[in-house]
Amino acid sequence: MNVDKALEKLFSLHTFGIKLGLENISNFLEFLGNPQNKLNTIHIAGSNGKGSTASFVASILMEFGYKVGLYTSPHFVRYNERIKINDVQIPDDYVAKFVGDCVDYIDEHELTFFEVTTAIAFKYFYEQKVDYAVIETGLGGRLDATNVIQPLAVAITSISLEHTNILGSTIKEIAGEKAAIIKNPAKVFTGRMPSDAEKVIEEKCKTENCSWFRIEDYINMQGTTLELYTEELEVDDWSMPLKGEYQKYNAALAALIIDKTLLKDDYKTISKGIKNVIKNTGLQGRFEYFSTNPDIIFDSAHNPEGIENFLKEFSKEIKKYKKRVLLFGVMRDKSISEMLLKLSGSFDEIRVTQINYDRSCKVEDLQKIADELNISVIPEYNPIEYIQNFKKINSQDCLVVLGSMYLLGEVKSVLQKNNFA
Repeated sequence: MNVDKALEKLFSLHTFGIKLGLENISNFLEFLGNPQNKLNTIHIAGSNGKGSTASFVASILMEFGYKVGLYTSPHFVRYNERIKINDVQIPDDYVAKFVGDCVDYIDEHELTFFEVTTAIAFKYFYEQKVDYAVIETGLGGRLDATNVIQPLAVAITSISLEHTNILGSTIKEIAGEKAAIIKNPAKVFTGRMPSDAEKVIEEKCKTENCSWFRIEDYINMQGTTLELYTEELEVDDWSMPLKGEYQKYNAALAALIIDKTLLKDDYKTISKGIKNVIKNTGLQGRFEYFSTNPDIIFDSAHNPEGIENFLKEFSKEIKKYKKRVLLFGVMRDKSISEMLLKLSGSFDEIRVTQINYDRSCKVEDLQKIADELNISVIPEYNPIEYIQNFKKINSQDCLVVLGSMYLLGEVKSVLQKNNFA
């Protein structure tokens, strides 16, 4: 089986949708020899910031000289982006051989796309003998396919209302789903979150007899300067390649994880890992300037908390633009009304679009929601063409392409093929 056929097979597994539960993935991994049990893992969940935090952790580990596997989702342009070792993507040949060897099992047991992809990552990391594997959850935690590992450390970056049809309708319920990745004897790390969520995590840590480290207990914010202090480590000078105060919290959480889990407290190496996170991990879609003159910014904020974080940073830039345009597309299970209300005051024009994905909210539905909120939007059925045309207009204008990572990925894939930048 060649890689094109393998990827066609993998993407066809989306037919089985999101099938939460661990029985399928556990049986499949046993069939593969349980490679996940032979890995040193750091498991990261959260409503926002989990991808950035995972990348910061991996980057710091790389600067310490380790061979590091990084498993994230979704991908932007290529499937292989999901599975990397020291920022080298998994080879096409490996994906093709894995799918070819396992296709009968996959079909017989109706495995999902995410179950198979997770198994590929674990097997690849094991065979390549990584020192550490940083694993980002897909959806929630308790029944997420990644929740079959026995991690050295668990991080929950944030808790907010998301996927309420699956994870629960309250902060407490969602926290319970994410806290289910906490297992003895892992050390547990948390970012800023509501007190209701912290109570759930505290109780889970007590039940599992796990040490709990709250980022709030180790930081001090002086204006725009974030200071991290532990018994072993002091960081107050962050060379941040990513915009946003919230990214400083993600970086600080990553530094705390490394310090308390691996007992690595070399300030210079940790700072270098933070500074080089984009170079070391290929992190993208976080207030990313895809093009300048005019500015075209990509951001993967896809829930109300993420929108607030984006707008806080964008407010620093907003006055320098003559016109601010938003191109917005999200999955239909998101808090769309709340996001549109937050976004409406910061843009002169809002265009709504959709992507070729079964969970995508259709343009007509986005427009209907906007109409109910008395927010003026323009339907945009060809986002690629619109972005290309925008590049030709007044350089004092700004376009923000914001929402689902699937939107950003689809757009970037085509634009890069067309050598657009």
